[in-house]
Amino acid sequence: MRIAVIVATYNRPDALAALLDAYEEQTDRDFEVIIADDGSTDEVRNLVQSRAGRVFFPLSHIWQEDRGFRAARIRNRALAATGAGYVIFTDGDCVPARDFVASHRRLAEPGYFLAGNRVLLGPALTERALRQKIPLHAWSGAQWFVARARGEVNRLLPLLRLPDGALRKSRPGRWQGVKTCNLSAWRSDLVAVNGFDEAYAGKWGLEDSDLVIRLLHAGVKHKSARFAAPVFHLWHREADKRGFEENQRLLAELLASTRTRAALGVEQYL
Repeated sequence: MRIAVIVATYNRPDALAALLDAYEEQTDRDFEVIIADDGSTDEVRNLVQSRAGRVFFPLSHIWQEDRGFRAARIRNRALAATGAGYVIFTDGDCVPARDFVASHRRLAEPGYFLAGNRVLLGPALTERALRQKIPLHAWSGAQWFVARARGEVNRLLPLLRLPDGALRKSRPGRWQGVKTCNLSAWRSDLVAVNGFDEAYAGKWGLEDSDLVIRLLHAGVKHKSARFAAPVFHLWHREADKRGFEENQRLLAELLASTRTRAALGVEQYL
């Protein structure tokens, strides 16, 4: 199956460079990367253009004007731009493990979406990794153990590798904790629910929960990709949560309904 990795980003070219380095060393070699850019300056565009001719995978850049947080819209545009049958969503500050794409491919199953987990890096390790261009995706278990002992990462459990099996489907209706920094689904399922809901605009948060809940309403179940496909989340300051209450209201309305489709979603770009 063809896989598209959609990377949402905003004005972090150093982090994006580290992420692209990791995708160049994936064990799976059959995928494309689409940078879904929510209004970055030309520095991000120039980075992507400079890499596009050198990496082994198709690399493209989709940009929209900076009008506040509009991650749902730019992800929809990226989703419309790919013909891949399977889509992995992640963020531009999340460095993938070397088997990240391979693990999502291996665990993908009709009727399910996959949700993975992450290791959070602290500010000191993030700064050092970006400044020294440390290949976090190639670190050994011993190196991560040292970082944990120093308090530079929050946990090591996501680095464990567990096989596929019934336990991965033990919570098929769970949406809590699922984030688009590590989420994958069949493109046909995403289009059927009309992608992301662009009502979540200008205000950070919960557009990923909204998507997952509508997938569940449509009968697409949760399968865990924890302990199989981790990402290493580079530190950043907390997002501005002003207006978050409106997003919470939208999500509460969705939870009280059986709605599957976004009112304003990906179909406008198809």
